[in-house]
Order: sequence, then C-alpha cells, then structure tokens
Amino acid sequence: MTRTPRPRFGIMTAQSQVSYDDIVTLWREADAIPEIEHAWLFDHLLPIFGDRDGPIFEGWTLLSALAAQTDRLRLGLLVTSNRFRPPAMLAKIATTVDIVANGRLDFGIGAGSRPSLPIARREYQAHGLPYDNFADSMGALDEALTVIRRLWTADEPFDFDGNHIHLAGAFGNPKPVQRPCPPIVTGGRSARLLRITAKHADVWNIPGGDIEDAKSRSALLDRYCDELGRDPGSIVRSMHIPVSYDQPEATRDAIGQAIEAGFEHLVLGLSDPYRGGVARWVADELIAKPA
Repeated sequence: MTRTPRPRFGIMTAQSQVSYDDIVTLWREADAIPEIEHAWLFDHLLPIFGDRDGPIFEGWTLLSALAAQTDRLRLGLLVTSNRFRPPAMLAKIATTVDIVANGRLDFGIGAGSRPSLPIARREYQAHGLPYDNFADSMGALDEALTVIRRLWTADEPFDFDGNHIHLAGAFGNPKPVQRPCPPIVTGGRSARLLRITAKHADVWNIPGGDIEDAKSRSALLDRYCDELGRDPGSIVRSMHIPVSYDQPEATRDAIGQAIEAGFEHLVLGLSDPYRGGVARWVADELIAKPA
C-alpha cells in the first residue's frame, strides 16, 4: 500500500556511560524545540557498549523523573524488556509515568534482549532474572500485552490464567491519563513479533541500517494485519537511526530512505558524550535540512 507519511522526529538517549545531569540538560533543551516531538530511553540494567562496568540508570525510574521535568515531549522506553518486570507491575509503573507526564507516555515494549547478544544476556544473570527461550518470550509478550491493556481499561477486578501469566483479582486504579490507554509501541523484526504487533500495537519500531529488510518486514506486517482484518495503515511505522555527529549528511540520507520507505516516526539515536546544544543541532542539521 502507498503511504504519504508526515515525519515525526524524536531523539533517543541511552542512559549508559552518562550522568543524570547530562540527560536532564539534553531533554530540557529538546523539550523547548518543537521540531523534536518525542524522546526515548532504552531498557538495560548493565552497559551494552563502552565500559562494561560503567554507570547505567534504570529506565522507568529515570523516565518518571524526566516526565516531571518536561512539558511537551512524548516519551517512553525503546523498548521495555518484558522479561524484567511482571506485566501487572509494569502496567502500574507505566500508569504512574503517564500521570506524571500528564498523558505523554508512549508505551514501548518488546520480548527482551536477543539471544544473539551475549553482552546483554549477562544483565539477567547479574540481577537474578530468568532468561526464557525465544518461543516462550513471544508467548509471554502476547499475554503481557493482553493483561496490561486490560488493567488500563477494565472497570472491575479480573482473573487471568494464561500459559505464562496467572493473576487473581487484578485491577488497575488509577487509570492512565490517556484513554483508553497509552499508545503501544512494539520493537523488533521477527515474524512472531510482527504478528503480536498486528494484534496489539499502535506503533512498530525497527532498527535502521538495512532499509530493504525494513521494507520487507513492513510488508509482512501489512500481511498479518490483513489476516486479522485490521487496516495496516493504523500501525505507525517507526525506525531508530543512529546519528553521526561528524557526517550529518549520512544521517540525513538514512532519514530520507526511511521516509521514502514509509517510516514516518523517526528516532534519532544520540551517542555520548553529548555536545553542547546537540538538540538544537539535531533540529537544524538533521530535521530541517533535506537529504
């Protein structure tokens, strides 16, 4: 299908190897720049780049602090690991952030770190967290999204007895500011993730770098939507694009390719250290200038 997207740009600041003040300063700067519409953290508990023993902040706690110190940016984690927190607890955490943000949360979630990334798997062992196999992680994500949406919307307590999640008398109060619930953003590229996306999500994100693969995955998502009787155009296509400070023309080219492929929600990943005025630089050099 043909799309004529209006690009919506945001930034991502992975909260590793940086200070709290670094991130607060950058997010406050971005909050004052209308061209930047959304901002993201990631969800890891140990560094996956740089010093393996370097500093890293827990994502949802930091997101709540940033929600309280910004006024306009939509915000979220790209994306939450469903393996880190029980889904009912995660629903409560996300509700709290949406209330602190006065309805600006985009709820990003995925199955969790890829088995092919051993440096990420170590964070599960270090925190006593189980690391399920791929099939189990996808089944758990499907159930988690069912439960989380129900906690956000149900008017009465309910029980849930799934293959992965078992709840008795579950109830969410208060509800999120956004009704019926915050937009759900899934992240990943596997066929099973795309099926879950077609069933549950409002936005789908994929890492940039291979535009042909991204286009084929987007077409597969269209097919799964058709099978479910859902309009494929109801799911916004999102891409994470790493930013090169030294070669902005390469980043602009990647942005242009993503837009041409129908990706209208673009997340510009900023590496540390953050240069002074980097949010303004992103707006002027990457968003305002054509590829």
